[in-house]
Amino acid sequence: MIELSKIPALTFDIKEDGWVASKGFIKREIDMPFLDEKNNLQDAVSVILKIRYAGVCGSDRGIWYRSSFKDLIHSSLLKEQKSMRILGHEFVGEIMEAGSMVVSLYADLDPQNLVKIEVGSLVSGDSHITCGKCYYCRIGEGHICINESILGISIDGIFAKYIKIPAKNLWAIDVNRVRPEIASIFDPLGNAVHATTKADVRGQRVAVFGCGPIGLFSILLLRNFGAAKIIAVDLNPQNLDMAHELGAHETILIEKKDKKNDWEHDVEVVEKIKELTYGKGVDVSMEMAGPASSLNNALESTRRGGHVILFGLKDGDFTIPKFSRFIVKGLTLHSVIGREIFATWQVTQRVLSDKSNGIQDKIWDVILKKGNGTIINFNEYNKESFEKKMNEHPKIIFKF
Repeated sequence: MIELSKIPALTFDIKEDGWVASKGFIKREIDMPFLDEKNNLQDAVSVILKIRYAGVCGSDRGIWYRSSFKDLIHSSLLKEQKSMRILGHEFVGEIMEAGSMVVSLYADLDPQNLVKIEVGSLVSGDSHITCGKCYYCRIGEGHICINESILGISIDGIFAKYIKIPAKNLWAIDVNRVRPEIASIFDPLGNAVHATTKADVRGQRVAVFGCGPIGLFSILLLRNFGAAKIIAVDLNPQNLDMAHELGAHETILIEKKDKKNDWEHDVEVVEKIKELTYGKGVDVSMEMAGPASSLNNALESTRRGGHVILFGLKDGDFTIPKFSRFIVKGLTLHSVIGREIFATWQVTQRVLSDKSNGIQDKIWDVILKKGNGTIINFNEYNKESFEKKMNEHPKIIFKF
């Protein structure tokens, strides 16, 4: 039994902080989570985790700057009749306590499997808490569950020393195969696996629009999955340098210019992609950034009969001029959300476990810069210094 009454956590509070009047994560003392099966039946299938590492996601950046998830955070807190949300959703941690049903329902009892979900195990887990009983969950499409909750957004998350989480969301980790820092970002890696496997990329020319963390992960995976040519497109020269180091054959810097409408595609970018593909356009476009202009760049850059992967997410209305052209071109559009639980996790683990492909090493060496400036001590969290680090690196991780 863990004997603590209060623990530190990174939070947002509607009443004390205000969405418009604040930014960042506010460190507060919260109640230590505990299992109480007598008063909460769900605790029988839940665990208490001691967080070891926690990744900071693009979604967290949106919350930091109060530009994303306002309605979802506010409506979920109102439903729970409270004002404070614990943030964060990417993690690896150790199971400290387990409900009475956890082992019988979720632990692999095969004696040959040395990695299990039980007290003492190191685990990561999916950030989408699905209901398991809606139509979509019942037909094996839980990643689009109609009743899902999202850690750190619509329910309390993992930026705390200890958390309570349903055991069904956990994925056991073998540190002999995957280093724990990278295990903490299985969630966004899984997004990239999901996105890069929506269309067959073997021998194909692929453009990646947006080289943030998941775009960079996607470039690594595209090389591994056999893409013939990868074109990386971004506004940030440093991101493009990393994209090249990770396997992009060509990089295109989007120059900021005045446009009549912010949704318009970039003519020069599209022309360059056409030039690199002998006038055809790419076979597959991956839109990983979100703005309407990026979507239109992707649509304009894809050949007839090609595929467009839609992963980038922005709120609001989008304008797609002369939409009928894309029907005539015979484009196939794929919307990607989250991960396919747990099929995507299995692919992610196998890709990372294969030392010969160099993917795990490149994530650590290039994206995480071997931990230099990218691994932040949770106990030393400071809003100003953290924001500086967050703006310097595409991916950062808390160490607890």
